[in-house]
Amino acid sequence: MFGYRIHSWGSEPVWEEIPDPTPGPGEVLVEVESCSIGLTVLNYIRGNLSDGEAGLPRVPGHELVGRVVSAGRGSDRSLIGRRIGGYFYLVCGHCPACLQGRDAQCANLAGRLGVHSDGGYAPMVAIPQRNAIPLPDELDAISASVVPDAVSTPVHVAARAGIREGDRVVVFGAGGGVGIHMIQVAKHFGATVAGFDVVDAKLAAIEGLGVTPVESSDIGSIDPGAVFADGPPTVVVDLLGTQTSLRWSIDGLDMGGRLVTLTAFRDRPVDMQSREFVFRELSLLGSRYCSRAELAEAGLLVASGAVKPIIGHVGGPDEVGEMHDLLEAGALLGRGALDWSRS
Repeated sequence: MFGYRIHSWGSEPVWEEIPDPTPGPGEVLVEVESCSIGLTVLNYIRGNLSDGEAGLPRVPGHELVGRVVSAGRGSDRSLIGRRIGGYFYLVCGHCPACLQGRDAQCANLAGRLGVHSDGGYAPMVAIPQRNAIPLPDELDAISASVVPDAVSTPVHVAARAGIREGDRVVVFGAGGGVGIHMIQVAKHFGATVAGFDVVDAKLAAIEGLGVTPVESSDIGSIDPGAVFADGPPTVVVDLLGTQTSLRWSIDGLDMGGRLVTLTAFRDRPVDMQSREFVFRELSLLGSRYCSRAELAEAGLLVASGAVKPIIGHVGGPDEVGEMHDLLEAGALLGRGALDWSRS
Protein backbone atom coordinates (compact mmCIF):
# COMPACT_ATOMS: atom_id res chain seq x y z
CA MET A 1 0.00 0.00 0.00
CA PHE A 2 0.97 3.66 -0.30
CA GLY A 3 0.69 6.19 2.52
CA TYR A 4 2.61 8.82 4.48
CA ARG A 5 5.43 8.10 6.91
CA ILE A 6 7.70 10.23 9.10
CA HIS A 7 11.39 9.33 8.78
CA SER A 8 12.66 11.87 11.29
CA TRP A 9 10.77 14.02 13.78
CA GLY A 10 10.50 17.57 12.53
CA SER A 11 10.50 16.60 8.86
CA GLU A 12 7.53 16.41 6.51
CA PRO A 13 5.74 13.05 6.07
CA VAL A 14 6.84 11.21 2.92
CA TRP A 15 4.39 9.57 0.50
CA GLU A 16 5.77 6.09 -0.20
CA GLU A 17 5.09 2.39 -0.46
CA ILE A 18 4.51 0.81 2.96
CA PRO A 19 4.31 -2.89 3.88
CA ASP A 20 0.76 -4.10 4.39
CA PRO A 21 0.04 -4.40 8.14
CA THR A 22 -1.02 -7.65 9.82
CA PRO A 23 -2.92 -7.66 13.12
CA GLY A 24 -1.04 -9.31 15.95
CA PRO A 25 -2.50 -10.83 19.12
CA GLY A 26 -5.04 -8.47 20.67
CA GLU A 27 -5.11 -6.28 17.57
CA VAL A 28 -7.57 -5.56 14.78
CA LEU A 29 -6.89 -4.56 11.19
CA VAL A 30 -8.68 -1.37 10.17
CA GLU A 31 -9.41 -0.16 6.65
CA VAL A 32 -9.05 3.59 7.20
CA GLU A 33 -11.88 5.64 5.72
CA SER A 34 -10.97 9.06 7.08
CA CYS A 35 -8.51 10.76 9.38
CA SER A 36 -9.06 14.12 11.01
CA ILE A 37 -6.21 16.63 10.74
CA GLY A 38 -5.58 19.20 13.47
CA LEU A 39 -2.76 21.01 15.22
CA THR A 40 -1.97 18.02 17.45
CA VAL A 41 -0.75 15.96 14.51
CA LEU A 42 1.52 18.83 13.45
CA ASN A 43 2.85 19.15 16.99
CA TYR A 44 3.83 15.52 17.22
CA ILE A 45 5.25 15.43 13.67
CA ARG A 46 7.60 18.15 14.99
CA GLY A 47 8.66 15.76 17.74
CA ASN A 48 6.80 17.31 20.66
CA LEU A 49 5.57 13.92 21.94
CA SER A 50 8.55 11.82 20.91
CA ASP A 51 11.90 12.81 19.48
CA GLY A 52 13.70 9.47 19.60
CA GLU A 53 14.62 7.52 16.48
CA ALA A 54 13.19 4.25 17.81
CA GLY A 55 10.01 3.26 15.99
CA LEU A 56 10.72 5.30 12.88
CA PRO A 57 9.57 5.44 10.17
CA ARG A 58 6.07 6.03 11.54
CA VAL A 59 2.66 6.55 9.92
CA PRO A 60 1.09 9.61 11.64
CA GLY A 61 -2.61 10.37 12.09
CA HIS A 62 -4.28 9.57 15.40
CA GLU A 63 -7.86 10.71 14.66
CA LEU A 64 -8.68 7.80 12.39
CA VAL A 65 -12.06 6.31 11.48
CA GLY A 66 -12.50 3.07 9.57
CA ARG A 67 -13.94 -0.41 9.29
CA VAL A 68 -12.47 -3.42 11.08
CA VAL A 69 -11.67 -6.01 8.39
CA SER A 70 -9.93 -8.72 10.43
CA ALA A 71 -8.93 -9.59 13.98
CA GLY A 72 -5.73 -11.03 15.39
CA ARG A 73 -5.53 -13.93 17.83
CA GLY A 74 -7.53 -13.29 20.99
CA SER A 75 -9.34 -10.25 19.57
CA ASP A 76 -13.10 -9.78 19.46
CA ARG A 77 -14.23 -10.96 16.02
CA SER A 78 -17.63 -9.28 16.50
CA LEU A 79 -15.87 -6.02 15.67
CA ILE A 80 -15.29 -7.16 12.09
CA GLY A 81 -17.38 -4.96 9.79
CA ARG A 82 -17.94 -2.30 12.44
CA ARG A 83 -16.99 1.35 11.93
CA ILE A 84 -14.65 2.43 14.72
CA GLY A 85 -12.86 5.53 15.94
CA GLY A 86 -9.27 5.26 17.08
CA TYR A 87 -8.52 6.01 20.74
CA PHE A 88 -5.31 8.08 20.95
CA TYR A 89 -3.64 6.66 24.08
CA LEU A 90 -2.11 3.18 24.01
CA VAL A 91 -3.47 2.11 27.39
CA CYS A 92 -2.96 -1.17 29.22
CA GLY A 93 -6.60 -1.84 30.12
CA HIS A 94 -5.83 -3.50 33.46
CA CYS A 95 -4.31 -0.90 35.83
CA PRO A 96 -6.59 0.70 38.47
CA ALA A 97 -7.09 3.84 36.36
CA CYS A 98 -8.14 1.86 33.29
CA LEU A 99 -10.43 -0.42 35.30
CA GLN A 100 -12.10 2.66 36.82
CA GLY A 101 -12.70 4.24 33.39
CA ARG A 102 -9.90 6.80 33.78
CA ASP A 103 -8.06 5.56 30.70
CA ALA A 104 -6.18 8.83 30.12
CA GLN A 105 -4.46 8.32 33.49
CA CYS A 106 -3.22 4.81 32.60
CA ALA A 107 -0.30 3.83 34.82
CA ASN A 108 1.30 1.79 32.03
CA LEU A 109 0.79 4.11 29.08
CA ALA A 110 2.69 2.65 26.12
CA GLY A 111 2.51 5.79 24.01
CA ARG A 112 0.12 7.29 21.50
CA LEU A 113 -1.50 6.20 18.27
CA GLY A 114 0.29 7.76 15.31
CA VAL A 115 3.37 8.47 17.43
CA HIS A 116 4.42 5.16 18.99
CA SER A 117 2.31 2.99 16.67
CA ASP A 118 1.06 3.62 13.15
CA GLY A 119 -1.98 5.81 12.48
CA GLY A 120 -4.41 6.87 9.80
CA TYR A 121 -2.19 8.52 7.17
CA ALA A 122 -2.19 5.13 5.41
CA PRO A 123 -5.20 3.17 4.08
CA MET A 124 -4.75 0.20 6.42
CA VAL A 125 -3.53 0.04 10.01
CA ALA A 126 -3.33 -2.54 12.79
CA ILE A 127 -4.25 -1.16 16.22
CA PRO A 128 -4.93 -2.68 19.65
CA GLN A 129 -8.52 -3.85 19.99
CA ARG A 130 -9.01 -1.65 23.06
CA ASN A 131 -8.19 1.37 20.88
CA ALA A 132 -10.97 0.54 18.41
CA ILE A 133 -14.11 2.23 19.77
CA PRO A 134 -17.34 1.29 17.91
CA LEU A 135 -19.27 4.26 16.49
CA PRO A 136 -23.00 4.58 15.70
CA ASP A 137 -23.89 2.89 12.40
CA GLU A 138 -25.73 5.96 11.11
CA LEU A 139 -22.63 8.16 11.39
CA ASP A 140 -20.77 8.58 8.07
CA ALA A 141 -16.99 8.32 8.01
CA ILE A 142 -16.18 11.98 7.29
CA SER A 143 -18.52 13.33 9.97
CA ALA A 144 -17.16 10.71 12.35
CA SER A 145 -13.59 11.96 11.86
CA VAL A 146 -14.19 14.73 14.43
CA VAL A 147 -15.20 12.21 17.11
CA PRO A 148 -11.88 10.67 18.24
CA ASP A 149 -10.44 13.99 19.42
CA ALA A 150 -12.21 17.21 18.38
CA VAL A 151 -15.47 16.21 20.13
CA SER A 152 -14.32 13.65 22.69
CA THR A 153 -11.82 16.10 24.21
CA PRO A 154 -14.59 18.68 24.88
CA VAL A 155 -16.77 15.94 26.39
CA HIS A 156 -13.98 15.27 28.88
CA VAL A 157 -13.50 19.00 29.53
CA ALA A 158 -17.21 19.33 30.28
CA ALA A 159 -16.94 16.51 32.80
CA ARG A 160 -13.78 17.91 34.40
CA ALA A 161 -15.33 21.37 34.82
CA GLY A 162 -18.80 20.11 35.69
CA ILE A 163 -20.35 22.30 32.99
CA ARG A 164 -24.10 22.53 33.51
CA GLU A 165 -27.12 24.74 33.07
CA GLY A 166 -26.46 28.23 34.42
CA ASP A 167 -22.75 28.21 33.69
CA ARG A 168 -21.20 31.01 31.66
CA VAL A 169 -18.37 29.53 29.59
CA VAL A 170 -15.62 31.36 27.70
CA VAL A 171 -13.63 29.34 25.15
CA PHE A 172 -10.30 30.74 23.95
CA GLY A 173 -9.43 29.57 20.44
CA ALA A 174 -13.08 28.82 19.73
CA GLY A 175 -12.70 28.65 15.95
CA GLY A 176 -10.13 25.86 15.98
CA GLY A 177 -10.77 22.16 15.67
CA VAL A 178 -11.35 21.48 19.37
CA GLY A 179 -12.72 24.96 20.16
CA ILE A 180 -15.50 24.95 17.55
CA HIS A 181 -16.78 21.69 19.01
CA MET A 182 -16.11 22.74 22.62
CA ILE A 183 -18.57 25.62 22.30
CA GLN A 184 -21.22 23.20 21.05
CA VAL A 185 -20.62 20.65 23.82
CA ALA A 186 -20.78 23.37 26.49
CA LYS A 187 -24.01 24.68 24.96
CA HIS A 188 -25.41 21.13 24.85
CA PHE A 189 -24.86 20.81 28.60
CA GLY A 190 -26.85 23.99 29.23
CA ALA A 191 -24.20 26.70 29.44
CA THR A 192 -24.30 30.18 27.96
CA VAL A 193 -21.16 30.36 25.83
CA ALA A 194 -18.83 33.00 24.39
CA GLY A 195 -16.27 32.00 21.76
CA PHE A 196 -13.07 34.08 21.59
CA ASP A 197 -11.15 34.19 18.31
CA VAL A 198 -9.35 36.62 16.00
CA VAL A 199 -10.35 35.46 12.50
CA ASP A 200 -13.48 36.99 10.98
CA ALA A 201 -14.62 33.77 9.27
CA LYS A 202 -14.23 31.84 12.51
CA LEU A 203 -16.13 34.48 14.48
CA ALA A 204 -18.96 34.26 11.93
CA ALA A 205 -19.04 30.48 12.31
CA ILE A 206 -19.12 30.80 16.11
CA GLU A 207 -22.11 33.13 15.86
CA GLY A 208 -23.79 30.76 13.41
CA LEU A 209 -23.72 28.06 16.08
CA GLY A 210 -25.75 30.22 18.45
CA VAL A 211 -22.78 31.31 20.54
CA THR A 212 -21.60 34.85 21.30
CA PRO A 213 -18.48 35.66 19.21
CA VAL A 214 -15.81 37.86 20.82
CA GLU A 215 -12.96 39.35 18.81
CA SER A 216 -9.97 38.75 21.06
CA SER A 217 -6.88 40.11 19.33
CA ASP A 218 -6.41 42.36 22.39
CA ILE A 219 -7.39 40.05 25.25
CA GLY A 220 -6.34 42.50 27.94
CA SER A 221 -8.89 45.07 26.78
CA ILE A 222 -11.85 42.71 27.21
CA ASP A 223 -13.82 43.27 30.41
CA PRO A 224 -14.69 39.81 31.84
CA GLY A 225 -17.74 41.31 33.52
CA ALA A 226 -19.13 42.56 30.21
CA VAL A 227 -18.95 39.33 28.20
CA PHE A 228 -22.18 37.97 29.67
CA ALA A 229 -25.25 39.84 30.87
CA ASP A 230 -25.47 37.77 34.07
CA GLY A 231 -21.95 38.18 35.38
CA PRO A 232 -18.35 37.09 34.81
CA PRO A 233 -17.55 33.66 33.37
CA THR A 234 -17.91 30.67 35.66
CA VAL A 235 -15.74 28.49 33.40
CA VAL A 236 -12.90 29.37 31.04
CA VAL A 237 -11.57 26.75 28.63
CA ASP A 238 -8.14 27.90 27.45
CA LEU A 239 -6.98 26.40 24.16
CA LEU A 240 -4.34 29.11 23.67
CA GLY A 241 -2.20 28.69 26.76
CA THR A 242 -0.61 32.14 26.58
CA GLN A 243 0.41 34.15 29.61
CA THR A 244 -2.21 36.75 28.66
CA SER A 245 -5.10 34.30 28.27
CA LEU A 246 -4.26 32.45 31.49
CA ARG A 247 -3.89 35.66 33.50
CA TRP A 248 -7.15 37.05 32.06
CA SER A 249 -8.91 33.87 33.07
CA ILE A 250 -7.66 33.87 36.66
CA ASP A 251 -8.46 37.55 37.10
CA GLY A 252 -11.83 37.38 35.37
CA LEU A 253 -13.48 34.23 36.72
CA ASP A 254 -16.51 34.60 38.95
CA MET A 255 -16.53 33.35 42.53
CA GLY A 256 -16.13 29.55 42.45
CA GLY A 257 -14.98 29.67 38.82
CA ARG A 258 -13.07 26.91 37.04
CA LEU A 259 -10.19 27.39 34.61
CA VAL A 260 -9.52 24.41 32.34
CA THR A 261 -6.25 24.42 30.45
CA LEU A 262 -5.43 21.96 27.67
CA THR A 263 -2.13 23.18 26.22
CA ALA A 264 1.28 21.79 27.13
CA PHE A 265 3.61 24.46 25.82
CA ARG A 266 6.94 24.89 27.53
CA ASP A 267 8.23 28.16 29.01
CA ARG A 268 4.91 29.94 29.51
CA PRO A 269 4.89 30.63 33.27
CA VAL A 270 2.09 32.61 34.88
CA ASP A 271 2.44 34.27 38.27
CA MET A 272 -0.34 33.41 40.67
CA GLN A 273 -0.89 33.42 44.40
CA SER A 274 -2.66 30.91 46.56
CA ARG A 275 -4.73 33.66 48.20
CA GLU A 276 -6.56 34.55 44.98
CA PHE A 277 -7.66 30.92 44.64
CA VAL A 278 -8.63 30.69 48.29
CA PHE A 279 -10.57 33.96 48.59
CA ARG A 280 -12.58 33.31 45.42
CA GLU A 281 -12.54 29.49 45.71
CA LEU A 282 -11.24 29.08 42.17
CA SER A 283 -10.26 25.78 40.57
CA LEU A 284 -7.38 25.26 38.14
CA LEU A 285 -7.92 22.09 36.12
CA GLY A 286 -5.75 20.34 33.58
CA SER A 287 -7.60 18.24 31.03
CA ARG A 288 -5.87 15.25 29.45
CA TYR A 289 -7.64 13.91 26.33
CA CYS A 290 -10.63 11.70 27.27
CA SER A 291 -11.66 8.22 28.36
CA ARG A 292 -12.71 5.49 25.94
CA ALA A 293 -16.27 5.83 27.25
CA GLU A 294 -16.21 9.57 26.54
CA LEU A 295 -15.11 8.87 22.96
CA ALA A 296 -18.16 6.63 22.57
CA GLU A 297 -20.33 9.39 24.11
CA ALA A 298 -18.91 11.87 21.62
CA GLY A 299 -19.97 9.58 18.80
CA LEU A 300 -23.54 9.58 20.09
CA LEU A 301 -23.57 13.39 20.35
CA VAL A 302 -22.52 13.76 16.71
CA ALA A 303 -24.85 11.02 15.47
CA SER A 304 -27.81 12.60 17.28
CA GLY A 305 -27.13 16.05 15.81
CA ALA A 306 -26.40 17.58 19.22
CA VAL A 307 -22.92 18.47 17.94
CA LYS A 308 -22.38 19.47 14.31
CA PRO A 309 -19.08 18.38 12.75
CA ILE A 310 -17.18 21.46 11.58
CA ILE A 311 -14.75 20.38 8.87
CA GLY A 312 -13.15 23.21 6.95
CA HIS A 313 -11.48 21.11 4.26
CA VAL A 314 -11.99 17.54 3.03
CA GLY A 315 -9.33 16.20 0.69
CA GLY A 316 -7.63 13.11 -0.61
CA PRO A 317 -4.06 12.07 0.18
CA ASP A 318 -2.68 14.57 -2.33
CA GLU A 319 -4.15 17.43 -0.28
CA VAL A 320 -2.60 16.56 3.09
CA GLY A 321 0.19 19.12 2.65
CA GLU A 322 -2.36 21.81 1.79
CA MET A 323 -4.33 21.08 4.96
CA HIS A 324 -1.13 21.23 7.02
CA ASP A 325 -0.37 24.64 5.49
CA LEU A 326 -3.88 25.92 6.29
CA LEU A 327 -3.45 24.81 9.90
CA GLU A 328 -0.06 26.48 10.19
CA ALA A 329 -1.57 29.72 8.88
CA GLY A 330 -4.55 29.55 11.27
CA ALA A 331 -6.84 29.59 8.24
CA LEU A 332 -8.60 26.24 8.67
CA LEU A 333 -12.05 26.44 10.25
CA GLY A 334 -12.54 23.46 12.52
CA ARG A 335 -10.80 20.30 11.40
CA GLY A 336 -9.41 19.05 8.12
CA ALA A 337 -10.34 15.54 7.00
CA LEU A 338 -8.28 13.09 4.94
CA ASP A 339 -10.74 11.11 2.81
CA TRP A 340 -9.23 7.81 1.66
CA SER A 341 -12.06 7.23 -0.84
CA ARG A 342 -10.41 9.99 -2.92
CA SER A 343 -7.12 8.15 -3.27
